[in-house]
Amino acid sequence: MSGAGGRGCGSPVPQRAPWSLVAATAAFCLVSATSVWTAGAEPMSREEKQKLGNQVLEMFDHAYGNYMEHAYPADELMPLTCRGRVRGQEPSRGDVDDALGKFSLTLIDSLDTLVVLNKTKEFEDAVRKVLRDVNLDNDVVVSVFETNIRVLGGLLGGHSLAIMLKEKGEYMQWYNDELLQMAKQLGYKLLPAFNTTSGLPYPRINLKFGIRKPEARTGTETDTCTACAGTLILEFAALSRFTGATIFEEYARKALDFLWEKRQRSSNLVGVTINIHTGDWVRKDSGVGAGIDSYYEYLLKAYVLLGDDSFLERFNTHYDAIMRYISQPPLLLDVHIHKPMLNARTWMDALLAFFPGLQVLKGDIRPAIETHEMLYQVIKKHNFLPEAFTTDFRVHWAQHPLRPEFAESTYFLYKATGDPYYLEVGKTLIENLNKYARVPCGFAAMKDVRTGSHEDRMDSFFLAEMFKYLYLLFADKEDIIFDIEDYIFTTEAHLLPLWLSTTNQSISKKNTTSEYTELDDSNFDWTCPNTQILFPNDPLYAQSIREPLKNVVDKSCPRGIIRVREESFRSGAKPPLRARDFMATNPEHLEILKKMGVSLIHLKDGRVQLVQHAIQAASSIDAEDGLRFMQEMIELSSQQQKEQQLPPRAVQIVSHPFFGRVVLTAGPAQFGLDLSKHKETRGFVASSKPYNGCSELTNPEAVMGKIALIQRGQCMFAEKARNIQNAGAIGGIVIDDNEGSSSDTAPLFQMAGDGKDTDDIKIPMLFLFSKEGSIILDAIREYEEVEVLLSDKAKDRDPEMENEEQSSPENDSQNQSAEQVSSSSQEVDSVDQESSEENSLNSPPESLSPADMDNAASISPSEQTSNPTENHETTNLNGECTDLDNQLQEQSETEEDSNPNVSWGKKVQPIDSILADWNEDIEAFEMMEKDEL
Repeated sequence: MSGAGGRGCGSPVPQRAPWSLVAATAAFCLVSATSVWTAGAEPMSREEKQKLGNQVLEMFDHAYGNYMEHAYPADELMPLTCRGRVRGQEPSRGDVDDALGKFSLTLIDSLDTLVVLNKTKEFEDAVRKVLRDVNLDNDVVVSVFETNIRVLGGLLGGHSLAIMLKEKGEYMQWYNDELLQMAKQLGYKLLPAFNTTSGLPYPRINLKFGIRKPEARTGTETDTCTACAGTLILEFAALSRFTGATIFEEYARKALDFLWEKRQRSSNLVGVTINIHTGDWVRKDSGVGAGIDSYYEYLLKAYVLLGDDSFLERFNTHYDAIMRYISQPPLLLDVHIHKPMLNARTWMDALLAFFPGLQVLKGDIRPAIETHEMLYQVIKKHNFLPEAFTTDFRVHWAQHPLRPEFAESTYFLYKATGDPYYLEVGKTLIENLNKYARVPCGFAAMKDVRTGSHEDRMDSFFLAEMFKYLYLLFADKEDIIFDIEDYIFTTEAHLLPLWLSTTNQSISKKNTTSEYTELDDSNFDWTCPNTQILFPNDPLYAQSIREPLKNVVDKSCPRGIIRVREESFRSGAKPPLRARDFMATNPEHLEILKKMGVSLIHLKDGRVQLVQHAIQAASSIDAEDGLRFMQEMIELSSQQQKEQQLPPRAVQIVSHPFFGRVVLTAGPAQFGLDLSKHKETRGFVASSKPYNGCSELTNPEAVMGKIALIQRGQCMFAEKARNIQNAGAIGGIVIDDNEGSSSDTAPLFQMAGDGKDTDDIKIPMLFLFSKEGSIILDAIREYEEVEVLLSDKAKDRDPEMENEEQSSPENDSQNQSAEQVSSSSQEVDSVDQESSEENSLNSPPESLSPADMDNAASISPSEQTSNPTENHETTNLNGECTDLDNQLQEQSETEEDSNPNVSWGKKVQPIDSILADWNEDIEAFEMMEKDEL
């Protein structure tokens, strides 16, 4: 959620430069670059660009039209069940629901998108609906951050374009700043959140009752994320500049000042979570993704919009630290703010996809191209960017809520380079959205990118950002009814006019940055530099940067996965021992462990235990290596445990009128045909009699050659499978007998056998919860014959069959009914505790307690067993490709009571003055797996 409208390069202009000079220099940065690169690739014809732009318009109409028809005035559309999501009427989704305030969120978030897409009449109608229907005085607790960027930003963006249209003289002639007055009302409702000693806002507020009142049900929080407190200045300053009420900009500046003052002085990094009262860092890991992302973005854009060079100085100081510690091209890995050479995790989250776009605005193109290309390779592998993925590009969290950050970076890279390659990237995004996310009532988020299953959500940011960036990517200047270069994009892609920089300038611009930091002039070298430096006279420059990364996901070793100190290599020192390479019987490895302060203890049951004592390490560097080794060992053990679980499967309805549009996540079975190793099973479904499948079927003729539907309960899963197999069924779907059970509220599980030999079961068996199973049952009642596909991953739809049906007039009424049935589709991801038949799947990462973190891990001495059949690769410290899965197999499973992979010893407090902040390392690792995107 970031980006600026082609203006935000942040050129090194004189202090307090007027906005026009900033804008002109930034525009030169982008336009000049365009002329250099266009020769490097085959240009896309204007006809094809127009065709893709029209396709984006049609997609927006599909999403927006279904929201207005099925959901409005609710906050968001539930595209699988074709209804609105209303806070309190649906099962709670936790923090994600804090964006919902019963204020027609999607409509407000979409206002300026309508204008960008030349839908001025629809915009005028939408503004009238907002003024008529939206109430901002609801008794509901909302996120200050989300309400600011989505609702306040949406109202201000709508106001900005409303006054522009009014000046043009055709539309909005009746408009008299009504949206601005609503924005001002909302701004005053958010102000009580800043009532803290630090000036950092509370993370939540009650729209009606504010903070701390008994009826407010909030105000007791102590922590907030850095982005939550640091992503206010654009909207609040714009509100002050529009209205003349300076209080909003003052409060937002105070919060930014406090965060800057609390940065870690030696690394110039900030943590993820901070105490709003004391200013202490709660989460001490630092990156450019979730929890921090838009804080950096708003520092640079505050300089562009407000002309205050102190914001640029702060951004450049942070950016220098990011490139020094976090950037490991093409990766961006979190580190510890006080030990920035120490990686905090071995995975990345999807929100960092905005960063290449921000680097374009900064003018640092090469790393932007590298990271963007790496992300694109991940997308080509999984169709979408997983919510989190590891450094060897495996899925860490499989969800994808249709995030727009990658599209945003694609747009800005194209604007900066003119390289047609990025038009092809945008084309891929359009195709994937239509192919995998489009459903009859809109676009559905992906529950699991591996299976292609859907989730019943379409967030407002999808309409606010995704379609805006995709349309602008393919649009020529004459395709847009106003000059996009006169505006800056907020993190939610709302448009604020650059002329605000010279309006109502009552805020002091005293440069407080240099009062307590010595700035390195080199920080400013890459702020809109000469394009001859950016692109050294080579039209194939971008291609030459991308080429080494083309196979980074599937074939090549990813670069820079683990940071290695350059001085160690120069001195000829050996790289640190990696957990995946460790062998308990290797004397050299045992000696390295000793040097790192790690002791190996042989237990009576044959296992070995690893315990680290930092004060016993040979040096502080060795202690850091030891801490890294222990964390790798913990993650390695956890990964092994996850790999023993079966992945989810997919049930896809492929018959008329669904054609594969509805995909249900199904629980696998530990017996029967393995769908990951054999071709999918396709067939019509039929209910078995008896429905529980616990005895010989009385209707074998009905299930012969079909996929049998069976109800859960009264006998073991394996017994049900044998009975339907004996009746001639080619597969089975077990539907939960617990009415109302749903994947919305519980994790997926796998069906276990009955303790006997199950080799006689040859058919595939899958499990659906009641809510998902009812989708198939409803379809049977409506259409009688329903065909499904059982597979390990959703397959492509059959466009020929779909086109035939669409061209047949007699199917029109059936299609309408089909949407009503398919709209109730949801993804299966729940668990129900039923005897010993099932094992939990896809549970969230376990957190580590303080008592755990003495850094002791148990491993079995049988670690030398290797499996040569796997072929995944990663990078070792010698720069050579090694077989990761072979090495993972060498680490065997342990049998601790609380965790089968890890055992812990008593924590030893460090006394070495060099490691005085060791406890901070420990706390940071404790919090690592508690990340929420």
